[in-house]
Amino acid sequence: MSVFHDEIKLQSRDHLPCFHNVTDQVKEAVSNSGIKNGICVVYSHHTTCSVITQECSHDLNYYGREYMQADLINIMEKFIPTCRTEGQYMHPGPKHIEFALSCPNEVAAGSLNTDAHLRSCFFGRSETITINDGELSLGEFGFIYFIDWDQVRERERVCEVQIIGE
Repeated sequence: MSVFHDEIKLQSRDHLPCFHNVTDQVKEAVSNSGIKNGICVVYSHHTTCSVITQECSHDLNYYGREYMQADLINIMEKFIPTCRTEGQYMHPGPKHIEFALSCPNEVAAGSLNTDAHLRSCFFGRSETITINDGELSLGEFGFIYFIDWDQVRERERVCEVQIIGE
């Protein structure tokens, strides 16, 4: 049994959830691993991000989001509205704000991302995909997306890829 690890660096944009199509990078990691049969875990350690598999919509809206992504954002906005004001959600409380302000380069408004935390809970932070004969089993239309739900500020994100097999 072999284990292979890789990381994909991503840059988020603020004020809208960011969808990163990481399918090609994950396929490259599988190829580089030399593993022919096993599993591939695509993971985010960021608690405001998700990893999903979904069909590529191809058509883009004015913000550069695929239609499927725009539909998902619109539904999530109804289900878990974007945090726009202090006190909209119970989190963050005074102790959390105090903790956040003790971190370098952190501002209180950076903690107004409760919606992103809640959204990542629903979609999860990882996907496990089987590898058969050196190929990801994504089906005919499957793509892998890393979603950054946090709209508060731009920052670098890391998508981890762990491949296990033989």
